[in-house]
Amino acid sequence: MRIALYPGTFDPVTLGHLDVIRRAMKLTDRLVIGVAINRDKGPLFTLEERVAMIEAEVTPLAKAAGCELVVHPFENLLIHCAQDVSANMIIRGLRAVSDFEYEFQMVGMNRAMDNDIETVFLMADAQHQAIASRLVKEICRLGGDISSFVPQAVEDALRERLG
Repeated sequence: MRIALYPGTFDPVTLGHLDVIRRAMKLTDRLVIGVAINRDKGPLFTLEERVAMIEAEVTPLAKAAGCELVVHPFENLLIHCAQDVSANMIIRGLRAVSDFEYEFQMVGMNRAMDNDIETVFLMADAQHQAIASRLVKEICRLGGDISSFVPQAVEDALRERLG
């Protein structure tokens, strides 16, 4: 069985994340979306809120794709989370060359800890490549239009949270 882990903070989930999820579901039998508990990033939404937002957005995708989909919060090392969910691949989304430098280092460290887990890089569609959760929050905070970056329910949650 091909089991993949797609990790992230997802604060909030964006159309870029959802694009990578759609693509990853084509490559695997089971996709685990790992929602990181990253206190250093100071997330806007609680873990429970982020999990609920992702579940609401991906449930229809999983039914259409025929892929088993699980949302799994985690706070340990990425490679340990992959082992915990029996993943044999880690999916990483890339937006730009600068992302690759960091990801390249992470792959090396993960391979040193578990050589059996492969990392697969997926590029979001060109229309979603510039989307970053951090920037979406900033645009929303300053009253900009974020409708082309996040699903409607996520936009509503952001506007409610940020005023």
